[in-house]
Amino acid sequence: MRAALVATIFGLSAISAGAQAYPTKPISMVVPFAAGGPTDTVARLVAETMTRDLGQQVLIENVGGAGGTLGATRVARAPADGYTLLLHHIGMSTAPTLYRKLPYDAKTAFEYVGLVTDVPMTIVSRPDFPGTTLADVVTFVKEKKADATLANAGLGSASHLCGMLLMDSLKTPVTTVPYKGTAPAMQDVMGARVDLMCDQTTNTTSNIKANKIKVFAVTTPKRVASLASVPTASEAGLTDFQVGIWHGIYAPKGTPVPVIDRLSASLKKALKDPAVVERFEQLGTVPVAEADATPAALKAKTLGEIDRWAPIIHAAGQYAE
Repeated sequence: MRAALVATIFGLSAISAGAQAYPTKPISMVVPFAAGGPTDTVARLVAETMTRDLGQQVLIENVGGAGGTLGATRVARAPADGYTLLLHHIGMSTAPTLYRKLPYDAKTAFEYVGLVTDVPMTIVSRPDFPGTTLADVVTFVKEKKADATLANAGLGSASHLCGMLLMDSLKTPVTTVPYKGTAPAMQDVMGARVDLMCDQTTNTTSNIKANKIKVFAVTTPKRVASLASVPTASEAGLTDFQVGIWHGIYAPKGTPVPVIDRLSASLKKALKDPAVVERFEQLGTVPVAEADATPAALKAKTLGEIDRWAPIIHAAGQYAE
């Protein structure tokens, strides 16, 4: 009995010592989308600052495909030691409904580190679109119906989700045009090969300011500082259309609590870094409040959004096998 007790105490002490020493080697932060996209941009900003705080490199690993589920699967199956993380967006909450055969349980396969940012969306169009207001977009969609085209970066992408919500709000289906990533989708919007797109400010702001695309509204309750002249969807007449693409950091289920706490503390520091705040602002977003860069806040967001999006996805009828 005494020997077993000693062994247990020794084991707990070893775990505690290991957690205190963490990290002792580079950390892989998996981004489940292609390099250069909006989520990748967010991840690289945060990883660079967390690297300085943790004293070990936080290396970005792009594992794209299947709407982010390949990268999420990679992390769900990784050792629960804090050296493989996942920076995912709202797709963590929509995948359980979008995919009939998900290789992991989004509700139980991960530990939560904290929210990072909630990126506004913008409703944009090809540069030669025949209109300048959101009311013009609504008229165009209702007149053209299936002849209107709406680009997205692929099933499960932020632009796909925003597009579904837009169609749900307008009660009018259009022809969705999926691409293999944000970059080719935006290229075809700028090239006037598709009519519309609904995407994150981190991807659209620079093109809007360069007059390469038209913008009609942002999807937040308040205007975005970097696009101050652009009305909210509510101001422009679409009162029931609000969506932001939140991002959070996850770890494999079973990652020790002290490791999660260390990562969450590092995330909080990163989100206060003036360089990160400034760069986020340039991209049309802001870091979350300190109270949201926590495991509890990310868990509540993830689980709550699963329930929110399920009926929207069911109504759109857009699933993957």
